[in-house]
Amino acid sequence: GDSIQSCTPDGSVCGIVSNSQEINKKSHASLSGTKWGIGGTCVNVGCIPKKLMHQAALLGTALKDAQKYGWQIPGPISHNWSTMAEAVQNHVRSLNWGHRVQLQDKEVKYLNIKGSLVDEHTVKGLTRTGKEIMLTAKNIVIATGGRPKYPTHIPGAVEHGITMVHPVTRTCAGFLTGIGLDTTVMVRSIPLRGFDQQMAGLVTDYMEAYGTKFSWRSVPKSVDKLSSGALQVTWTDEQTGKDQRDTFDSVLWAIGRAPETKTLGLEKVGVKLNKESGKILVAADESTSVPNIYAFGDIGEGRPELTPTAIKAGKLLARRLAGQTNELMNYDNVATTVFTPLEYGCVGLSEEEAEGRHGKDSIEVYHAFYKPLEFTVAERDASQCYIKVVCKRGGDQRILGLHFTGPNAGEVTQGFAMGFQCGATLTHLKETVGIHPTCAEELTKVNVSKRSGLDATVTGC
Repeated sequence: GDSIQSCTPDGSVCGIVSNSQEINKKSHASLSGTKWGIGGTCVNVGCIPKKLMHQAALLGTALKDAQKYGWQIPGPISHNWSTMAEAVQNHVRSLNWGHRVQLQDKEVKYLNIKGSLVDEHTVKGLTRTGKEIMLTAKNIVIATGGRPKYPTHIPGAVEHGITMVHPVTRTCAGFLTGIGLDTTVMVRSIPLRGFDQQMAGLVTDYMEAYGTKFSWRSVPKSVDKLSSGALQVTWTDEQTGKDQRDTFDSVLWAIGRAPETKTLGLEKVGVKLNKESGKILVAADESTSVPNIYAFGDIGEGRPELTPTAIKAGKLLARRLAGQTNELMNYDNVATTVFTPLEYGCVGLSEEEAEGRHGKDSIEVYHAFYKPLEFTVAERDASQCYIKVVCKRGGDQRILGLHFTGPNAGEVTQGFAMGFQCGATLTHLKETVGIHPTCAEELTKVNVSKRSGLDATVTGC
C-alpha cells in the first residue's frame, strides 16, 4: 500500500481544505470519499443548493413587489422547476470539478473508496468494483460528517420519503411555498429547536402569513402510496388525540442526522464514541482517544454542525500537524443564519440560554420592531422584522447574543459576528454609525429594553 503523511477519509469541503492546507507544507496527503460529488453535504445537498433555491423563491416575491415599483409584468408569473433544478445541478457539478482541480493542483491524491481502519496507522479502502486498497499514514484525520436519518419505525417512511436536515426543513418549506407549491410542515414539538424561541416564533408566523401551512404537535404514523401515485400520510394530533389523514405528492423527513462512524472500525482501534449519539469524543485540538487519529466537523461530539466551523477547524488542524501553529479552534459565538422566507441570523446566546447561564435579573434584553425600506412601497407586512440584543445587565453591558429577522440576515449577522470576537458591548454598538438607509443600521439604534415595557417599534426613516 501507499505510505503517506496524512489520510482523511472524507470527500467534504472541510476534508478538502484540511488536506489542501497540509499539502502546502510539502507533506503527503490522501483524501477518500464515496457518495455524491466531491464536496460533501454542503456542496451537493446542503448549503449551496439550499441557498440557490431560496434565492429562486425570493426572486418570485421580488417580481410581485416589482409591480408596485412601476414594472409592468406581462401575464401571470410561473415557475419552471426543471429549469431551476438543471441550473442548480450544473453549478454543483462545476464546484465538484473545481474541488477536484484544486486537489490536483495541491498534489493531493483523491481516492473514491469506502474506508475503514485496520489499525491506528492503516486504512483499508474498497473501490466500487470491490478492489481493496491499503493506506498507511502517520496521522489519520476523520471528517466523514453525518447523514439525514429516516424514521424507520414509521411504515412507508423509507420507501416513500426523502430525508433532509433540521433547520433546513423551514428553508425547504419556505422556498417550496415561494415557487408556488402547496406545502405543509408537521411539527412534533417546538419550531427551530436550539434557536431563540421568540425569534423562531416570528419566523414561523411570517411563513404562515407567506402561505406555508403548519400542523402543530403532530406525530406521523404511516405513509401509504395510493393507486393515483399520491402519498397518504396518517398522523396523530396530540392536541386532540385523534388520527388525521391527508395526501401529498412528496414527503420529506427532517428528524436529525446520524454520524457516519458505524462502518469505520473506530472502536476496534480504540477510538472512543459517545454511545448515545455515535459521535467521536474529541479534545480541544480535535484529537481522539488514539493520539494520531483526529476528527472534526459534524462527527465531533459537541461540535456545531456548520460547514464554516468545520472548514476553519480543518485548516487549523492541518497547520498544527504541519508544525506551523498551536492555535486551537474557538467554537464560541459562531454566527449562523436560517434561510427562511424572512431570514433569521444570530450569533451568541439565545435569550433562554442567557437566562439559564446568568439568571434573568443579570441580563438586559434590548429590542426593536422595524420596517425595511424595501417593504414600504411594496406594502409588505413587516410585523415579524425584529432585532434582539441580549446583554449582561451590569458594567459595560457586554453583548451575549444578537438576533435579527429580516432581509439579508446572513449578510447583516456576518459583520456583527466579528464584534463578538472582540468582546463587543452595548456601548460599542451604540457608538457605531449606521449606514443609511439599511436594515443593519437598526442594530446600532436599539435603546428600548424589554424590562422597561416601552413600545419597541421604530418610527421615522
